[in-house]
Amino acid sequence: MMMIRTENLTKIFRRGRQEVIALNSVDLMVERGSFVVIKGPSGSGKSTLLFLLGGLLTPSSGEVYHDDVSLYAIPDSERTRYRAEHIGYVFQSYYLLPYLSVLENILVAQHMHTVTDPEQEARELAASLGMAERLHHKPSELSAGEKQRVALARALLSRPEIILADEPTGNLDPANAHIVTERLARFHAEGGTVVMVSHDNDADRVASRILHMEKGSLLTEK
Repeated sequence: MMMIRTENLTKIFRRGRQEVIALNSVDLMVERGSFVVIKGPSGSGKSTLLFLLGGLLTPSSGEVYHDDVSLYAIPDSERTRYRAEHIGYVFQSYYLLPYLSVLENILVAQHMHTVTDPEQEARELAASLGMAERLHHKPSELSAGEKQRVALARALLSRPEIILADEPTGNLDPANAHIVTERLARFHAEGGTVVMVSHDNDADRVASRILHMEKGSLLTEK
């Protein structure tokens, strides 16, 4: 059942002569099909942990395993391919391409996947998130909540096994936050694994585990 495991995972950022320990010897196990919410104050290491779990940062020391594969022991090209094939990312800042329409932004995710009819699937995902009428709009014409729904549809189109979400509701009003959380809960109910960094108490409602971080360390699970 295990999907993600870390061993003594540490990340140190260096600013001139100063060292900042963002993550301090974290041991974590995330089971397949779980919905894990990570909470904690700003600067506690939540996002750093999430990026390391997804292969987006290089640890200073320690290991990240996806099943039995050491994520940072494989070549960069293989890790990039693994991320594209298995992991969906949802970030607080959306990262939509400003010159593409909503539909085109969603379809960006399908280039490394075999999808029989990617445009139809993208349209269905957009509709499931209430964006069917906005497919030809550009990001500049969307609200924050709409942008995040597009970003989530993009992540879902890649048919990932895991979604890593970094404060996906942090910039949203309660109604849009609820839509995003409910869609992640549906992905989880369909067998997907979610690891979500959040300050939003609404996420606690759908979580199977809630972890707390402080000063780069995982505290007792609550």
